[in-house]
Amino acid sequence: MRTLPTPRIPEPDTAPALNWGILGAGGIARRFTAAVNTFTASRVAAVGSRTPDKGEAFAAAHGIAKSYTSYEQLVSDPEIDAVYVATTHNDHHTPAALALEAGKPVLVEKAFTLNSAQANAVVELARERNLALMEAMWTRFLPRTDIVRQLLADGTLGEIFWLEADHGQPLQHVRRLTDPTLGGGALLDLGVYPISYAVFALGIPSGVRAVGEKGESGADAQDFVLLDGFADHPRAKAAISCSSFAKTPTTASICGADARVFLPGDFYTPGVVELRDNAGWTAVSPMPTLTRHLGMAYEAAEFARVVKEGRTESTLMPWAETLAVMGIMDECRRQMGVVYPGE
Repeated sequence: MRTLPTPRIPEPDTAPALNWGILGAGGIARRFTAAVNTFTASRVAAVGSRTPDKGEAFAAAHGIAKSYTSYEQLVSDPEIDAVYVATTHNDHHTPAALALEAGKPVLVEKAFTLNSAQANAVVELARERNLALMEAMWTRFLPRTDIVRQLLADGTLGEIFWLEADHGQPLQHVRRLTDPTLGGGALLDLGVYPISYAVFALGIPSGVRAVGEKGESGADAQDFVLLDGFADHPRAKAAISCSSFAKTPTTASICGADARVFLPGDFYTPGVVELRDNAGWTAVSPMPTLTRHLGMAYEAAEFARVVKEGRTESTLMPWAETLAVMGIMDECRRQMGVVYPGE
């Protein structure tokens, strides 16, 4: 009987240990800390927050020894091996650069920066300093993703014609999703996942067409993006959608001439892979051990391996693809007339 490939992703607790410092003390920092401290050999050793009470409360809640009131203090700590930037989108570029200038490897939460110009500047600084830098697109490092990676490499699907992925959550009440001064908008917070998945599966597109709707603040609230012009898949189209008005199925599918892959929602989190061929044969991968945001342990483990092996970038989330995703989102915003302050 045919079976799906076995994921090749090592368990997170087999990666080398790092002492992490986190810049920012919000929800994503909380989830990252829980995943790292529970399922890897690494530990979060310090948190930096410009709001002292928030930083101290975060440190106390997670058993973190050090709480700094400035980012400069944290990146100067000689006991910190790597820095995770977990601030709002508008504030990724400067803290990432600050950490790199202090000689620290940096993991930057998605969306990597506000725009391509900032992204290129951060990458160039990492290149100059010969330091590890990676976008925290945690989907790329999940066992589920590696199953799909193998199916694509093996040609199991045949010629690829269609990719579809969506991500919608009712988040209009969340200020960081709607405030342009914070880099708010559905695209950078939600749409980045399906766009990055399309680049993972099909490569970098040359064609980008986007339509959408703005919210009252002027930030994009929902978007539809069609990507094509993939060098290795010339007949493929990728239909991407995101919405901050409503919860959508948040699934992904890749359809080829011989078979199709389906990722039930939420596709960007740990889960199963469903494969069905044209003869009706179906296979489903086992449920993973780590579920929901505990899967962030895989990205932390990958970054630890990159750092300890003396590499500057991960083959699973290379700089070229991070920059390509930022370029796609820049073009989408240009077509929709969404501009952030200072651009």
